[in-house]
Amino acid sequence: MSRIRRPTVVLAALFTIVVMEASPATAQQTQKPPLHGRHWMAITGKPLGATAGAMMFQRGGNAVDAAAAMLGATSTMWDVLSWGGETQALIYNPHTREVVGINALGYAPTGATADYFRSRGMSYPPAYGPLAATTPGTPGGLMVMLAEYGTMSLAEVLAPSLEMAEGYPIEAQTANNIERNKERLKQWRYSRAVMLPHLGDDEREAPYPGEIFRQPDLHATLTKLVEAEADALRQGKSRKEAIMAAYDRFYRGDIARELVRGVREEGGLITMEDLARWSVKIEEPVSADYKGIQVYKLTHWTQGPVLLQALNILENFDLEAMGYNSARYVHTLYQAMNLAFADRDFYYGDPRVPPEEPIRGLLSEDYARHRAGQINPERNDPDAGPGDPYPFQGGRNPFTRQLQAWHTTMNTMPAADGPASVAPAHDRRDTTGVEPTAALPGSLPAMTAEEAFYAGTTTIQAADAEGWVVSITPSGGWIPAVIAGRTGVGLSQRMQSFVTDPAENPYNVVEPGKQPRVTLTPSLALKDGRPFLSFAVQGGDSQDQNLLQFFLNIVEFGMTPQEAAEAANLNSFQLRGSFGDHESEPGRLLLQEETPPWVRAELRRMGYRIVTDDRTSGPINAIWFDREHGTFWGGSSHHGEDYGIAW
Repeated sequence: MSRIRRPTVVLAALFTIVVMEASPATAQQTQKPPLHGRHWMAITGKPLGATAGAMMFQRGGNAVDAAAAMLGATSTMWDVLSWGGETQALIYNPHTREVVGINALGYAPTGATADYFRSRGMSYPPAYGPLAATTPGTPGGLMVMLAEYGTMSLAEVLAPSLEMAEGYPIEAQTANNIERNKERLKQWRYSRAVMLPHLGDDEREAPYPGEIFRQPDLHATLTKLVEAEADALRQGKSRKEAIMAAYDRFYRGDIARELVRGVREEGGLITMEDLARWSVKIEEPVSADYKGIQVYKLTHWTQGPVLLQALNILENFDLEAMGYNSARYVHTLYQAMNLAFADRDFYYGDPRVPPEEPIRGLLSEDYARHRAGQINPERNDPDAGPGDPYPFQGGRNPFTRQLQAWHTTMNTMPAADGPASVAPAHDRRDTTGVEPTAALPGSLPAMTAEEAFYAGTTTIQAADAEGWVVSITPSGGWIPAVIAGRTGVGLSQRMQSFVTDPAENPYNVVEPGKQPRVTLTPSLALKDGRPFLSFAVQGGDSQDQNLLQFFLNIVEFGMTPQEAAEAANLNSFQLRGSFGDHESEPGRLLLQEETPPWVRAELRRMGYRIVTDDRTSGPINAIWFDREHGTFWGGSSHHGEDYGIAW
């Protein structure tokens, strides 16, 4: 076949391609405007949640007060979490100039052993129901953060949550999510009573969008917390002691008794002793230096160090020269992430419970260079597995046999390019209707692989002129959740992130009193010892993938936070999922649907199976600190209902 040459058109096209790859930030038009502020900034997953943070700032509170108010409000609104979930936070303290970590993740209750779940025919703890629940962490996390670093009373911070629990106009996204999951919710007595106000109606059993959604039991629980604080203050207790009196009432008093009664009525395992023994931990985070920027993450009870490992690996490559989202760039990121996530899947777990995880070796720059040398520049490695970090911290691996036997599980993948089979759970933008839900049998099925990959979570970002910065990734108790008795508290589903087979991850086997390794991963970065970037995203196993690319978009490609929050990302599904059946799909690659055909063709040649979606960045929320002008720049992705307010 003869070809007609059009030199001018070809040269113009080539010039356009070069400009697009060299200057992605200047060429990108965002769907949301950037957020600017001088005095404070509050961003979270719902507009009303951001308003709660703004209210605290307007009343003279600091960023911790605002973050706590947003946490309470989004938990009350069921923004992919509830009050019985878990809270993970990084806080920059301007007075000490340190970043501290808040570990408010619940742990496995009494009786939750690998043998227990295997005896019930389960390969993993279930994805839904009372046996999926760890002990509640969010109430304790909110109160400890407020007591230690805030300035306001618990009553002031919970005022928006109390008003919303009394009744607020529910938004379409949550209302439709309830309707979509109503058959599961009907199996649990107290969930059914709260979430399905039109039970038995033919048209709809969930609340209608805009309907006043009332949670009287939750309102009573929050009122009890405020009363406990007030009683302590009348007794002459300090502000901190009074807040912790409310903490004690939740975990050791009448709230705890009703929560345990309700859990056990539904067949759960949580006991009074479990609640009393659990506590919030204030921790030292881990960090890595990337081109003079110090990036902080919570340690290996989360997946946070994955981002640090990936940055250490990628510092061995010239990413800018590859070009933004070129085939070479996508391939290099995919391979680096696969190696870091394989280490996560084998080595991460609760640092308080033996065996001790090799985090020093995992974050070693020498180990990163070793891992970078394992990347094949021409092909995807479908069986990229965990490495051995022990020699890089002067030790011997106690699980060499399991390491040698470990391999990536192969599952069926899409045969050709096409749209993702299920829209990411964080990006279901329906506002008018819902798909019908078939009746479920008595035993609850696991999530689909796609639902599981993006499961759960919201994010909270707050900063103020004094210098306080807060990044939170709370989660757990998402719809459909078991509500514990008359407390109004929806329980976590985080138990499913444990494994039952030590050959899969000897550090993350379920046992009572142990925290599961979670996907939840707030981020803070400092430059020259001062806040540079605060960022987080919802979306399960995609979180540190999207955050890695967001960070590189700013640092390597000069994007603004809003541009970076909306920019096209890739997702690897080669890691072992943290939810449901922990599935892995080697070579499966999510790309933005406008990725050029020549990039797709080159990636297919490298061994990838491509799926596409119209939005792939994830619902990122972020604050960038403009030191030149003394202002804040906010970014909030165009995925869903995430929203920011600033002044």
